[in-house]
Amino acid sequence: MIQFSDFEKKTKIFFKNKDLLKQAFIHRSYINENGGSGFAHNERLEFLGDAVLELIVTDFLYKKYPSYTEGELTALRSALVNAVIISEVATDTGMNDYLLLSKGENKDKGKARQYILANTYEAYIGALYIDQGIDIVDKFINKSLLLKTEEIVSKKLWRDAKSLVQEKAQEFVFVTPAYKVLHESGPDHDKHFTVGIYFGSNLIAEGKGQSKQEAEQKAAENALKVKNWLD
Repeated sequence: MIQFSDFEKKTKIFFKNKDLLKQAFIHRSYINENGGSGFAHNERLEFLGDAVLELIVTDFLYKKYPSYTEGELTALRSALVNAVIISEVATDTGMNDYLLLSKGENKDKGKARQYILANTYEAYIGALYIDQGIDIVDKFINKSLLLKTEEIVSKKLWRDAKSLVQEKAQEFVFVTPAYKVLHESGPDHDKHFTVGIYFGSNLIAEGKGQSKQEAEQKAAENALKVKNWLD
């Protein structure tokens, strides 16, 4: 039996409406399997939380980086609120232990779980906004997500790695990078790809991911490190 009071102790945020807290963790599949629970799934809360999250992140970045252009701020915001980062933050916060899923969804630990966690983080923000207002939400997002900003900026992770490596390769070695799938494994619902990035015929680096696009991004990031082009 999931005890949401344990999550409240962990975050030190105590809800007035305990049902609202629980709803933030209810995935649609759980409702389909437990129709008479009396609860709704978390998608409306996620819709609200997504908007609140974007506003708080935008306000934070606007104030913190006054010299950044609109395009740079947009790219940095995208790096902060993408599903990969948010699912990591949700996991760090302990949300994975409180998800209410169907038996089938509970077994899936791949890409689908990543999106469920990211959506749950947003639903929790929506629930917290309703229950306690914008100031408490702002503190929670600052503590859980925005502390990652410095790392993203210092490592230039906010810049699209494929665009950056193409720009650098054309500038310094006069080639346009090419990508090739080196290895592919796993069933259709949980594929894993290894992609190589080439300058001409030379393999510069490899990257792994659960889609070709993700593996290409990782390969590009690794090529930037190999070539010392991140500074």
